[in-house]
Amino acid sequence: MDRTRLKQSQVVPVVALDDPDVAVPLADALLAGGIGVIELTLRTPRAFDVIDALRQADHPIMLGVGTVINTQQVERCAALAVDFIVTPGTTAKLVDAIQANNVAAIPGISTVGEAVAMIERGFDLVKFFPAEAAGGVGALKAIGGPLPDLSFMPTGGIGRDDVRRYLDLSSVVCVGGSWVADKTALANHDWSTITQNARSATAL
Repeated sequence: MDRTRLKQSQVVPVVALDDPDVAVPLADALLAGGIGVIELTLRTPRAFDVIDALRQADHPIMLGVGTVINTQQVERCAALAVDFIVTPGTTAKLVDAIQANNVAAIPGISTVGEAVAMIERGFDLVKFFPAEAAGGVGALKAIGGPLPDLSFMPTGGIGRDDVRRYLDLSSVVCVGGSWVADKTALANHDWSTITQNARSATAL
């Protein structure tokens, strides 16, 4: 996984898409604004068709797949050669599937115990989710304090005005957020607004 691109983008757009025809224009708009990564979630019936559309286009954006919660989804992501997967929470069975399929992953955690469990399984970058509901920046500081070698991608309820507070933490590589490619802009195919949002995100 190219962590440099995550750091450069600062905000990873978390997007639920159900139209494969939108995948490439969206990715183009994000790249034009300086964001080189996207997390497409498995929250829509045609999510894998959207992911496949980006793969078939050989698009240069770094492709992550989120809301991965079972072995079958891990296997399918591996078959599509996505760049990384993201889980909302992480069980031992899910980690087994991730490692068996040799796919890069950012496993989801929300407690110190879960974070330590991921360190034990060899991960040094995790998703803190749901960030705001789980205590926000204060909770993340507390979790990360005794785990100096662990890095985080906080996601969940983080708005544009919250991003800087998270990025100021040395343990935070990037922040996941849906506001860069919000539902209204996507519905209207308003690529210029998404590009501007991406520029704002990378300027934070």
